[in-house]
Amino acid sequence: MAEPQVMHAIAALVPQGAKVLDLGCGDGALLAHLQATRGCTGYGVEIDDAKVQACLKRGVNVLQLNLEDGLNMFGDGSFDMVLQIDTLQHLRNAETMLRETARVGRNAIVAFPNFAHWPNRLAVLQGRMPVTKRLPYQWYDTPNIRVGTHADFEVLARSCGLRVEDSFGLHEGEVVRRWPNLLASTAVFCIRNG
Repeated sequence: MAEPQVMHAIAALVPQGAKVLDLGCGDGALLAHLQATRGCTGYGVEIDDAKVQACLKRGVNVLQLNLEDGLNMFGDGSFDMVLQIDTLQHLRNAETMLRETARVGRNAIVAFPNFAHWPNRLAVLQGRMPVTKRLPYQWYDTPNIRVGTHADFEVLARSCGLRVEDSFGLHEGEVVRRWPNLLASTAVFCIRNG
């Protein structure tokens, strides 16, 4: 999770007491926050050894798995909420993971850096790949294998048979509903099976 403001904005969307699966949970900060402030239970999924250890130190239940292998260990509708926060851009098969996210969760929240944010557009117009708070890596040293935009995700979600319940942007922790594709550094989608 890149920014604390994003974490708090996402946490506010998770129902009190929900059973949560946090895909690509990093150091477990979001899930620990949900447990402490919203009474949630659940698991994080992370591949990185150091981040798994950080989760355990926080008291977060974590499974060390490669998301590219899918979520076969979880049954349909096993979770009230599946979180995929700053994960999608790291996955080779985003479409498969979105379907799996919707299969194992009754609801899901997907958030990722919005490449169409105006400072990114300006950098590209100047012939440069953007380096921002939400996209902090140089093009040659990034863990992101793809970039996405708020507008493009709507199309992807629908092609996967998912219903977008709500969509908006976040910038500096503030919700952006007017022109989120242009004015938001983070794209946020609340989805479920269509």
